Amino acid sequence: MRRTLATAAAGALAAAVALAPQASAATVQTSGSGWKLTSQIGVYAASPSTTYTITFETAAMKTRYAPYYTEALKQINAAGLHITVGGVEPVDINKCGPKNHIQVTERYRPVGTPGWSKGVPCPYQPKGLGVGGLVIYDSEYWDGSWPITQVHLKNTIPHEILHALGLDHPNTDLDKDGVIEPHECVATSYGNKPIMCSPNGGYSTSNAGKLVGYDVNGVKALIANARAQGIS
Repeated sequence: MRRTLATAAAGALAAAVALAPQASAATVQTSGSGWKLTSQIGVYAASPSTTYTITFETAAMKTRYAPYYTEALKQINAAGLHITVGGVEPVDINKCGPKNHIQVTERYRPVGTPGWSKGVPCPYQPKGLGVGGLVIYDSEYWDGSWPITQVHLKNTIPHEILHALGLDHPNTDLDKDGVIEPHECVATSYGNKPIMCSPNGGYSTSNAGKLVGYDVNGVKALIANARAQGIS
């Protein structure tokens, strides 16, 4: 359902900002059990004091997507990253929007593959500090041309927001066969994989749409990396 952020950023947003050097590896942590940050495109921190705002290209999109963020946003805020749902503003998918805005829109097959959506932070930021990003959902979810279960839909929609904040797919070579495969992610003792696992993670129960503990740890790492660099 989702595309690797390094590839997505190169297409939609990489030309929007200049490359900035990363912080010393000794001061930040960019991966851990069940989580990974987008350090490969220069985003691995989030301001502890800034409020990030999700905005939408149209009022209809806000009505459609905002309800799917409710539980995830509660968890993100509780983890120390301030994020809220805002209003409507124009979206240009070829450049970053206003600072600290995560802009949401939809297109038909935004990465050219049926059923795949795209979420990406504005890349290559000084000290890796995220300043917003872009989410493009596949319109096929709503016109019946791509079959998607409610569970996968509830997990996919906040998954892309987390990409825009700076979380990447935490897939890893668990079976040591030299290949990082789809769904190859750590799981809880109950079998729940991170919501950021590609192509489909998250709870498959009534908790669908909520972050798994691994994802919460990733959000906390974004904040910790900012503080480690003296960013308040």
